[in-house]
Amino acid sequence: MEAFGKPGIAPTWSSSDKDLIGTALSTSRLWFTISHGIINEVFWPATGEPQIRDLGFLVAGDGFWAEVKRVNRYTLTTPNPATPLPVIIHEHERYRLTLRVVPDPDRDVLLIAYRLEGDGMRLYPLLAPHLGGSGWGNTAWVAGEALLAQKGQSAVALVGRFLRGSAGYVGFSDGWQDMAHNGRMTWTFDRAEDGNVALMGELAEPEGVLALAFATTPDGAVTLARSSLADGIDRARSQVLQEWRRFTRGIQLPSAQPDVLDMVKRSLLVLKAHEDRTYPGAMVASLSIPWGNSRDDPGGYHLVWTRDAVEAGLAFLALGLPADARRQLAYLSAIQATDGHWPQNVYPDGRPYWTGIQLDETAFPVLLAAKLAELGHLSGLIETVQAMVRRAVGFLAREGPCSPQDRWEENAGINPFTLAATIAALAASALLGLLDGDEAAYALDLADDWNQRIEEWTYVEDTPLDRAHGIRGHYVRIRPPGALGLRGRVDVHNRQGVILPAAELIGLEFLSLVRFGLRAPDDPRIRDTVRLVDAILRVDTPSGPFYHRYNDDGYGEHADGRPFDGTGIGRAWPLLSGERGHYALVAGEDPLPYLFAMIRGAGKGGLIPEQVWDSDPIPDQGLFPGKPTGSAMPLLWAHAEFVKLVLALSTGKPIEQLAAVAERYRVAPKPRVRHWRRDVPLDSIGDGERLLIEDRRPFQLHVGVDGWQHVTDRASQPLPFGLHGVEVELGEHASLEFTFFFPDENRWEGRDYQVRRATAMT
Repeated sequence: MEAFGKPGIAPTWSSSDKDLIGTALSTSRLWFTISHGIINEVFWPATGEPQIRDLGFLVAGDGFWAEVKRVNRYTLTTPNPATPLPVIIHEHERYRLTLRVVPDPDRDVLLIAYRLEGDGMRLYPLLAPHLGGSGWGNTAWVAGEALLAQKGQSAVALVGRFLRGSAGYVGFSDGWQDMAHNGRMTWTFDRAEDGNVALMGELAEPEGVLALAFATTPDGAVTLARSSLADGIDRARSQVLQEWRRFTRGIQLPSAQPDVLDMVKRSLLVLKAHEDRTYPGAMVASLSIPWGNSRDDPGGYHLVWTRDAVEAGLAFLALGLPADARRQLAYLSAIQATDGHWPQNVYPDGRPYWTGIQLDETAFPVLLAAKLAELGHLSGLIETVQAMVRRAVGFLAREGPCSPQDRWEENAGINPFTLAATIAALAASALLGLLDGDEAAYALDLADDWNQRIEEWTYVEDTPLDRAHGIRGHYVRIRPPGALGLRGRVDVHNRQGVILPAAELIGLEFLSLVRFGLRAPDDPRIRDTVRLVDAILRVDTPSGPFYHRYNDDGYGEHADGRPFDGTGIGRAWPLLSGERGHYALVAGEDPLPYLFAMIRGAGKGGLIPEQVWDSDPIPDQGLFPGKPTGSAMPLLWAHAEFVKLVLALSTGKPIEQLAAVAERYRVAPKPRVRHWRRDVPLDSIGDGERLLIEDRRPFQLHVGVDGWQHVTDRASQPLPFGLHGVEVELGEHASLEFTFFFPDENRWEGRDYQVRRATAMT
């Protein structure tokens, strides 16, 4: 009999408030998450493809019923912080439910051992399929001791000793509604077609094992489930335990107190569990969907961002795991666009999801390659890496220094984080032999020039903000594009209609200038900006100090705790505590308060969230100061930042810092040539400096001096990376005037430009 209520209510995912994520490390292609003591999203056959919303449990009997996740009284333990084999115990006055969750290392199956204690109580698993990455369009049915669902080429089977089962539409005829309306299981619908569906079954015994299996056909899923049950959960658990022990055995863990060491081990689990096996080297940002219980988001954070992924790769290197970082670099080389950039994010198979461009996401794979080269781990990969780096550096050289998006994926312009990563990547590619010849020389010249212009582009002085805080000046969050530059205004995303002067927006982006070795930690401009962000962006919570991304941020819950819905109030980020801790380390401050804030701000299972709550508590929504919000948890980047900070305590410097780059900019070299471009023109040059006027197209430069005297025409010459340019010198002249003619289009640009001698300016 068909269930009623088709197609069901609008689907959502489960909460991002995860307790644990896990996977086996052999041939299985399944990843699971745990939250509120039940199984949440299970990903198959890749980390970018969630296939269920959750698998929960109802307990009923003798006129009583309860959903264990809503009771929310449970404990979760694992053999150690680096092994994802949870034992979950739910306690209630009427029952005690023990669950053991084990991924089958040989099959795409999750095994769940259960034991229910309590007079007259029966156990009812409740499964919500979201096959193909959405709750819509699923079909569910009951076939003997199997609860089944299918959508396209994805099928799921929950197999166990069921007395009976029922398929229904969520919000109308599902098992939870049956219990809520009737106090017991009364419905046994055979099928629910093409909708937001759920399956529930009554187990025959209070103790046993369930198998949750995935395949391209229902028959295949049932076969895998039965095979796994026949092989046994104890065999699977023993094998998974050995796999994780082998992985962690050879790692040189730092000397640290137990809670720090436990978080390092847990972070290692998080890093490793986020790597795909269908597409080795692919690392998604989080096996979760921020505020997932309020939306049916097909992307969530289970996508690959090259920035987040490389942060994890650098953490692997810090832990002495170069093979993991090399595998990641091989993957990144495979998904690079032909023009050299990487998309904003991609599914693990390489398909772009969002298509924005962030220059730091092109710089970071170059930095990972450079770090591997510096440590001597590029053997066998060098030709592939050199080709990848050449494409990436070409893109950075042509498109920089303005980025279409910043690292928060919001604004176009020049920001210190992206600029620092870009300069370091350009310089490193030349200094570490990833480029050669004219390309290496050009990349290094460009890096030197842009390094000298960092303050011109991103630093302001004597603003109302500076005067209010008793400092000379500060680095801005971002310099918007356009002729106004630092005098321009920035559209604050996630805050409808809010537009602020660039000089009034600050963030921690400038700390990357120190991290990559471009500026000294005691540079007065750096120290002044640190004072400013500590005064404006820092939030001291019971867990410790955290930081907002920037003032007036809107990416977070509303004041009343409602989920972010396109607008909200930006909350504090633990990964920024890690960035501040790195600065504290190199500046001679105490980094431990920032390190311990990251530990204490973790969730119930020890996972570090994207954001922590920074307002008065809202207990009925689980929001407490210094504890996770509904944003992504765990966040791969945050765990990587924690690992790198712990390891930096031993080495005294960030893992990102490349010795050759830091040495070159310890005393900033005078640029050999100055680069003029329309989006970042030079107003003046110093005595003896050469000027390279550049464009992406061939051109003829119509040029004169001292007010259009001695006019000549000079054809541009090809430069590396597809650019074109004319090199000129002022000589004894006070100014240079020029305009462009484009022969291919047979037209003049129609605008004149001027560059003056710096010493001639008044």
